[in-house]
Amino acid sequence: MRASQRVQEIWRKGVTAVDGYSATMEAVQTIEQPDQILAVGKAAGAMARAAAEHFETVPTLVVTKDGHGDGLPSHVAVIEASHPVPDTRSLAGGQALREAVENMEPDGRLLLMVSGGASALAEDLVLGKTLDDLAILNQRLLGSGLDIGAMNAERRKLSRIKGGGLLSRFPGRAVSVLAISDVPGDDLGVIGSGIGSLPETSKFAASTSIIASNAHARSAAASAAIQAGYQVLANEEALHDDYLTVASEIGRRLRDMPSGAMVFGGEPTVVLPERPGRGGRNQALALALAREIAGQPGLTVIVGGTDGTDGPTDAAGAIVTGETWSEDALAYLDNADSGSFLDKARALLITGPTGTNVMDLLIALRD
Repeated sequence: MRASQRVQEIWRKGVTAVDGYSATMEAVQTIEQPDQILAVGKAAGAMARAAAEHFETVPTLVVTKDGHGDGLPSHVAVIEASHPVPDTRSLAGGQALREAVENMEPDGRLLLMVSGGASALAEDLVLGKTLDDLAILNQRLLGSGLDIGAMNAERRKLSRIKGGGLLSRFPGRAVSVLAISDVPGDDLGVIGSGIGSLPETSKFAASTSIIASNAHARSAAASAAIQAGYQVLANEEALHDDYLTVASEIGRRLRDMPSGAMVFGGEPTVVLPERPGRGGRNQALALALAREIAGQPGLTVIVGGTDGTDGPTDAAGAIVTGETWSEDALAYLDNADSGSFLDKARALLITGPTGTNVMDLLIALRD
Protein backbone atom coordinates (compact mmCIF):
# COMPACT_ATOMS: atom_id res chain seq x y z
CA MET A 1 0.00 0.00 0.00
CA ARG A 2 1.31 3.46 -0.89
CA ALA A 3 2.01 5.96 1.89
CA SER A 4 -0.78 8.25 0.64
CA GLN A 5 -3.25 5.39 0.97
CA ARG A 6 -1.98 4.42 4.42
CA VAL A 7 -2.18 7.94 5.80
CA GLN A 8 -5.68 8.37 4.41
CA GLU A 9 -6.79 5.06 5.91
CA ILE A 10 -5.49 6.09 9.34
CA TRP A 11 -7.20 9.49 9.03
CA ARG A 12 -10.50 7.85 8.07
CA LYS A 13 -10.34 5.49 11.05
CA GLY A 14 -9.97 8.50 13.30
CA VAL A 15 -13.03 10.12 11.72
CA THR A 16 -15.08 6.92 11.73
CA ALA A 17 -14.51 6.57 15.48
CA VAL A 18 -16.47 9.79 16.07
CA ASP A 19 -19.25 9.06 13.58
CA GLY A 20 -22.45 10.79 14.66
CA TYR A 21 -24.62 7.72 14.15
CA SER A 22 -22.50 5.40 16.30
CA ALA A 23 -21.85 7.92 19.05
CA THR A 24 -25.53 8.81 19.27
CA MET A 25 -26.75 5.21 19.17
CA GLU A 26 -24.55 4.41 22.15
CA ALA A 27 -25.70 7.52 24.05
CA VAL A 28 -29.47 7.10 23.57
CA GLN A 29 -29.48 3.66 25.20
CA THR A 30 -29.68 5.35 28.61
CA ILE A 31 -32.09 8.17 27.69
CA GLU A 32 -35.81 8.01 28.48
CA GLN A 33 -38.11 8.22 25.45
CA PRO A 34 -38.49 11.89 24.44
CA ASP A 35 -41.62 13.58 23.08
CA GLN A 36 -39.62 15.70 20.63
CA ILE A 37 -36.21 15.28 19.01
CA LEU A 38 -34.26 18.21 17.58
CA ALA A 39 -30.89 17.91 15.81
CA VAL A 40 -28.85 20.83 14.50
CA GLY A 41 -25.39 21.04 12.91
CA LYS A 42 -23.33 19.30 10.26
CA ALA A 43 -23.67 15.92 12.02
CA ALA A 44 -27.40 16.38 12.68
CA GLY A 45 -28.47 13.91 9.97
CA ALA A 46 -26.31 11.08 11.29
CA MET A 47 -27.32 11.80 14.89
CA ALA A 48 -31.01 11.92 14.00
CA ARG A 49 -30.75 8.67 12.05
CA ALA A 50 -29.59 6.87 15.20
CA ALA A 51 -32.24 8.52 17.39
CA ALA A 52 -35.00 7.72 14.90
CA GLU A 53 -33.91 4.09 14.73
CA HIS A 54 -33.90 3.78 18.52
CA PHE A 55 -37.01 5.82 19.36
CA GLU A 56 -38.87 5.07 16.09
CA THR A 57 -41.68 7.57 15.37
CA VAL A 58 -40.93 10.40 17.82
CA PRO A 59 -41.43 13.76 16.02
CA THR A 60 -38.01 14.89 14.81
CA LEU A 61 -36.67 18.08 13.23
CA VAL A 62 -33.21 18.22 11.62
CA VAL A 63 -31.47 21.46 10.63
CA THR A 64 -28.25 20.73 8.75
CA LYS A 65 -25.98 21.67 5.86
CA ASP A 66 -26.89 21.19 2.22
CA GLY A 67 -26.48 17.53 1.24
CA HIS A 68 -26.20 16.32 4.85
CA GLY A 69 -29.83 15.36 5.46
CA ASP A 70 -30.29 12.52 3.00
CA GLY A 71 -31.64 9.08 3.90
CA LEU A 72 -33.71 9.97 6.96
CA PRO A 73 -37.08 8.33 7.74
CA SER A 74 -40.23 9.99 6.39
CA HIS A 75 -41.38 11.22 9.81
CA VAL A 76 -38.22 13.34 10.16
CA ALA A 77 -38.57 16.95 8.98
CA VAL A 78 -35.37 18.28 7.41
CA ILE A 79 -34.29 21.87 6.77
CA GLU A 80 -31.00 22.20 4.88
CA ALA A 81 -29.22 25.55 4.95
CA SER A 82 -26.03 27.27 3.87
CA HIS A 83 -22.64 26.98 5.57
CA PRO A 84 -20.36 28.76 6.42
CA VAL A 85 -22.35 31.88 5.48
CA PRO A 86 -26.04 31.72 6.54
CA ASP A 87 -28.97 32.24 4.18
CA THR A 88 -32.76 32.61 4.45
CA ARG A 89 -33.05 28.88 5.19
CA SER A 90 -30.86 29.41 8.25
CA LEU A 91 -33.49 31.79 9.60
CA ALA A 92 -36.24 29.29 8.77
CA GLY A 93 -34.29 26.60 10.61
CA GLY A 94 -33.77 28.76 13.68
CA GLN A 95 -37.41 29.76 13.81
CA ALA A 96 -38.52 26.14 13.41
CA LEU A 97 -36.28 25.05 16.30
CA ARG A 98 -37.58 27.83 18.54
CA GLU A 99 -41.22 27.08 17.73
CA ALA A 100 -40.73 23.34 18.29
CA VAL A 101 -39.33 24.07 21.76
CA GLU A 102 -41.97 26.64 22.67
CA ASN A 103 -44.86 24.39 21.59
CA MET A 104 -43.95 21.45 23.82
CA GLU A 105 -46.29 20.37 26.61
CA PRO A 106 -45.54 21.16 30.30
CA ASP A 107 -44.71 17.50 30.99
CA GLY A 108 -42.76 17.03 27.74
CA ARG A 109 -39.30 15.55 27.33
CA LEU A 110 -36.89 16.97 24.74
CA LEU A 111 -33.83 15.38 23.18
CA LEU A 112 -31.62 18.09 21.68
CA MET A 113 -28.61 17.01 19.61
CA VAL A 114 -26.00 19.59 18.66
CA SER A 115 -22.92 19.54 16.45
CA GLY A 116 -20.59 22.06 14.87
CA GLY A 117 -21.90 24.26 12.10
CA ALA A 118 -25.04 25.19 14.00
CA SER A 119 -23.83 28.80 14.29
CA ALA A 120 -24.50 29.43 10.60
CA LEU A 121 -27.14 26.78 9.90
CA ALA A 122 -29.79 27.95 12.38
CA GLU A 123 -30.52 31.43 13.60
CA ASP A 124 -33.38 33.44 15.07
CA LEU A 125 -32.31 37.07 15.12
CA VAL A 126 -32.92 39.64 17.82
CA LEU A 127 -35.34 42.43 16.97
CA GLY A 128 -33.93 44.93 14.48
CA LYS A 129 -31.32 42.63 12.92
CA THR A 130 -31.58 41.21 9.40
CA LEU A 131 -30.10 38.39 7.35
CA ASP A 132 -27.76 40.93 5.74
CA ASP A 133 -26.42 41.85 9.19
CA LEU A 134 -25.88 38.18 9.97
CA ALA A 135 -24.21 37.39 6.63
CA ILE A 136 -21.90 40.39 6.89
CA LEU A 137 -20.91 39.40 10.42
CA ASN A 138 -20.19 35.79 9.45
CA GLN A 139 -18.24 36.80 6.36
CA ARG A 140 -16.13 39.17 8.45
CA LEU A 141 -15.55 36.59 11.17
CA LEU A 142 -14.53 33.84 8.74
CA GLY A 143 -11.61 35.91 7.48
CA SER A 144 -10.75 37.59 10.77
CA GLY A 145 -8.28 35.08 12.15
CA LEU A 146 -10.30 34.84 15.40
CA ASP A 147 -10.65 31.45 17.08
CA ILE A 148 -14.02 29.70 17.25
CA GLY A 149 -14.75 30.84 20.81
CA ALA A 150 -14.28 34.52 19.94
CA MET A 151 -16.32 34.17 16.74
CA ASN A 152 -19.21 32.50 18.52
CA ALA A 153 -19.24 35.18 21.22
CA GLU A 154 -19.88 37.74 18.46
CA ARG A 155 -22.59 35.60 16.86
CA ARG A 156 -24.48 35.24 20.15
CA LYS A 157 -25.00 39.01 20.31
CA LEU A 158 -27.41 38.80 17.35
CA SER A 159 -29.27 35.68 18.41
CA ARG A 160 -32.40 34.74 20.34
CA ILE A 161 -31.53 31.02 20.39
CA LYS A 162 -27.78 30.91 21.03
CA GLY A 163 -26.06 31.07 24.42
CA GLY A 164 -28.90 29.29 26.22
CA GLY A 165 -31.65 31.24 24.46
CA LEU A 166 -33.27 28.22 22.82
CA LEU A 167 -33.73 26.20 26.00
CA SER A 168 -34.82 29.27 27.97
CA ARG A 169 -38.07 28.89 25.99
CA PHE A 170 -38.60 25.24 26.97
CA PRO A 171 -41.81 24.79 29.05
CA GLY A 172 -41.44 21.05 29.61
CA ARG A 173 -40.19 18.69 32.28
CA ALA A 174 -36.79 17.38 31.12
CA VAL A 175 -34.10 17.99 28.48
CA SER A 176 -31.27 15.73 27.36
CA VAL A 177 -28.52 17.42 25.33
CA LEU A 178 -26.08 15.31 23.29
CA ALA A 179 -23.23 17.19 21.63
CA ILE A 180 -20.44 16.42 19.21
CA SER A 181 -17.70 18.91 19.99
CA ASP A 182 -15.88 20.96 17.37
CA VAL A 183 -14.31 23.40 19.84
CA PRO A 184 -11.27 23.42 22.13
CA GLY A 185 -12.14 22.31 25.62
CA ASP A 186 -15.44 20.73 24.50
CA ASP A 187 -17.41 23.64 26.00
CA LEU A 188 -21.16 23.26 25.37
CA GLY A 189 -21.46 27.04 25.61
CA VAL A 190 -19.24 27.40 22.54
CA ILE A 191 -20.42 24.50 20.33
CA GLY A 192 -22.84 26.02 17.80
CA SER A 193 -22.54 29.34 19.68
CA GLY A 194 -24.18 27.69 22.69
CA ILE A 195 -27.41 26.65 20.96
CA GLY A 196 -27.52 23.62 23.27
CA SER A 197 -26.34 25.29 26.45
CA LEU A 198 -28.65 25.55 29.46
CA PRO A 199 -30.17 28.87 30.56
CA GLU A 200 -28.88 30.39 33.79
CA THR A 201 -32.15 29.59 35.54
CA SER A 202 -34.66 26.87 34.68
CA LYS A 203 -37.37 24.72 36.22
CA PHE A 204 -36.72 21.58 34.18
CA ALA A 205 -34.40 18.64 34.77
CA ALA A 206 -31.44 18.55 32.40
CA SER A 207 -28.54 16.31 31.42
CA THR A 208 -25.74 17.16 28.99
CA SER A 209 -23.12 14.93 27.41
CA ILE A 210 -20.25 15.35 24.95
CA ILE A 211 -20.45 12.12 22.97
CA ALA A 212 -17.60 12.69 20.48
CA SER A 213 -14.60 15.00 20.33
CA ASN A 214 -11.27 15.64 18.66
CA ALA A 215 -9.51 13.70 21.44
CA HIS A 216 -11.59 10.63 20.55
CA ALA A 217 -10.66 10.95 16.87
CA ARG A 218 -6.96 11.42 17.62
CA SER A 219 -6.93 8.41 19.92
CA ALA A 220 -8.50 6.21 17.25
CA ALA A 221 -6.09 7.49 14.61
CA ALA A 222 -3.14 6.80 16.90
CA SER A 223 -4.40 3.25 17.47
CA ALA A 224 -4.78 2.74 13.73
CA ALA A 225 -1.22 3.97 13.16
CA ILE A 226 0.09 1.48 15.74
CA GLN A 227 -1.86 -1.32 14.07
CA ALA A 228 -0.25 -0.30 10.77
CA GLY A 229 3.18 -0.76 12.33
CA TYR A 230 4.10 2.82 13.22
CA GLN A 231 5.39 4.15 16.52
CA VAL A 232 3.25 7.13 17.56
CA LEU A 233 5.62 10.00 18.35
CA ALA A 234 2.98 12.64 19.14
CA ASN A 235 -0.75 12.85 19.84
CA GLU A 236 -1.67 16.47 20.58
CA GLU A 237 -4.32 19.15 20.09
CA ALA A 238 -1.76 21.56 18.66
CA LEU A 239 -3.36 23.28 15.66
CA HIS A 240 -4.93 26.28 17.43
CA ASP A 241 -3.08 29.24 15.91
CA ASP A 242 -2.63 31.09 12.64
CA TYR A 243 -2.02 28.50 9.95
CA LEU A 244 1.43 29.87 9.07
CA THR A 245 2.50 29.71 12.72
CA VAL A 246 1.14 26.17 12.97
CA ALA A 247 2.91 25.17 9.76
CA SER A 248 6.22 26.58 10.99
CA GLU A 249 6.06 24.74 14.33
CA ILE A 250 4.69 21.44 13.00
CA GLY A 251 6.99 21.63 10.00
CA ARG A 252 10.05 21.90 12.25
CA ARG A 253 8.93 18.80 14.14
CA LEU A 254 8.26 16.89 10.93
CA ARG A 255 11.69 17.68 9.50
CA ASP A 256 13.29 16.29 12.69
CA MET A 257 10.93 13.32 12.83
CA PRO A 258 12.35 9.78 12.75
CA SER A 259 10.29 6.98 11.23
CA GLY A 260 6.86 6.80 12.86
CA ALA A 261 3.57 8.71 13.04
CA MET A 262 2.42 12.01 14.50
CA VAL A 263 -1.21 12.88 15.19
CA PHE A 264 -2.43 16.45 15.68
CA GLY A 265 -5.86 18.00 16.08
CA GLY A 266 -7.42 21.42 16.43
CA GLU A 267 -8.51 24.24 14.18
CA PRO A 268 -6.04 26.72 12.67
CA THR A 269 -7.12 30.24 11.76
CA VAL A 270 -6.67 32.15 8.51
CA VAL A 271 -6.79 35.90 7.83
CA LEU A 272 -8.26 36.23 4.34
CA PRO A 273 -7.59 38.94 1.78
CA GLU A 274 -10.48 40.96 0.37
CA ARG A 275 -10.85 38.61 -2.59
CA PRO A 276 -9.70 35.15 -1.51
CA GLY A 277 -9.26 32.35 -3.97
CA ARG A 278 -10.28 28.73 -3.58
CA GLY A 279 -9.73 26.67 -0.45
CA GLY A 280 -10.14 26.57 3.32
CA ARG A 281 -7.95 26.49 6.41
CA ASN A 282 -6.95 22.84 5.92
CA GLN A 283 -5.90 23.34 2.33
CA ALA A 284 -3.96 26.45 3.36
CA LEU A 285 -2.23 24.57 6.18
CA ALA A 286 -1.48 21.60 3.92
CA LEU A 287 0.19 23.78 1.30
CA ALA A 288 2.13 25.71 3.96
CA LEU A 289 3.33 22.38 5.38
CA ALA A 290 4.31 21.23 1.90
CA ARG A 291 6.69 24.20 1.81
CA GLU A 292 8.07 23.28 5.25
CA ILE A 293 8.81 19.65 4.27
CA ALA A 294 9.90 20.29 0.67
CA GLY A 295 12.63 17.83 -0.32
CA GLN A 296 12.14 15.66 2.77
CA PRO A 297 12.13 11.95 1.88
CA GLY A 298 9.53 9.52 3.17
CA LEU A 299 7.16 12.10 4.66
CA THR A 300 3.42 12.04 3.92
CA VAL A 301 0.98 14.41 5.63
CA ILE A 302 -2.81 14.53 5.52
CA VAL A 303 -4.75 17.53 6.84
CA GLY A 304 -8.55 17.44 6.78
CA GLY A 305 -11.72 18.73 8.33
CA THR A 306 -13.41 15.80 10.06
CA ASP A 307 -16.78 16.91 8.67
CA GLY A 308 -15.57 16.33 5.12
CA THR A 309 -15.57 19.98 4.11
CA ASP A 310 -13.03 22.79 4.27
CA GLY A 311 -14.34 26.31 3.85
CA PRO A 312 -16.73 26.84 0.93
CA THR A 313 -15.33 23.88 -1.05
CA ASP A 314 -16.13 20.21 -1.61
CA ALA A 315 -12.69 19.12 -0.35
CA ALA A 316 -11.94 18.16 3.25
CA GLY A 317 -8.28 19.14 2.94
CA ALA A 318 -5.23 17.68 1.22
CA ILE A 319 -2.45 15.07 1.26
CA VAL A 320 1.07 16.44 0.71
CA THR A 321 4.62 15.05 0.60
CA GLY A 322 8.13 16.39 0.25
CA GLU A 323 7.54 16.56 -3.49
CA THR A 324 4.30 18.59 -3.50
CA TRP A 325 5.77 22.09 -3.19
CA SER A 326 7.03 24.06 -6.19
CA GLU A 327 8.07 27.68 -6.47
CA ASP A 328 4.87 28.70 -8.26
CA ALA A 329 2.89 27.52 -5.22
CA LEU A 330 3.94 30.62 -3.27
CA ALA A 331 1.58 32.88 -5.23
CA TYR A 332 -1.32 30.53 -4.55
CA LEU A 333 -0.50 30.49 -0.83
CA ASP A 334 -0.21 34.29 -0.65
CA ASN A 335 -3.53 34.77 -2.48
CA ALA A 336 -5.49 32.34 -0.28
CA ASP A 337 -5.89 30.12 -3.33
CA SER A 338 -4.27 26.95 -2.00
CA GLY A 339 -7.12 24.79 -3.23
CA SER A 340 -6.41 25.67 -6.86
CA PHE A 341 -2.77 24.65 -6.58
CA LEU A 342 -3.56 21.47 -4.66
CA ASP A 343 -6.20 20.53 -7.22
CA LYS A 344 -3.65 20.99 -9.98
CA ALA A 345 -1.23 18.82 -7.99
CA ARG A 346 -3.94 16.16 -7.51
CA ALA A 347 -3.45 16.45 -3.76
CA LEU A 348 -6.97 17.32 -2.60
CA LEU A 349 -8.73 15.10 -0.06
CA ILE A 350 -12.35 14.48 -1.14
CA THR A 351 -14.53 12.50 1.28
CA GLY A 352 -18.08 13.85 1.08
CA PRO A 353 -20.13 14.34 4.29
CA THR A 354 -18.74 12.22 7.11
CA GLY A 355 -21.58 12.43 9.64
CA THR A 356 -19.43 14.10 12.27
CA ASN A 357 -17.58 17.35 13.04
CA VAL A 358 -14.79 17.39 15.65
CA MET A 359 -12.46 20.08 14.26
CA ASP A 360 -9.51 19.07 12.06
CA LEU A 361 -7.20 16.07 12.03
CA LEU A 362 -3.58 15.97 10.82
CA ILE A 363 -1.66 12.72 10.43
CA ALA A 364 2.01 12.60 9.45
CA LEU A 365 3.87 9.41 8.53
CA ARG A 366 7.61 9.00 8.08
CA ASP A 367 8.56 5.71 6.43
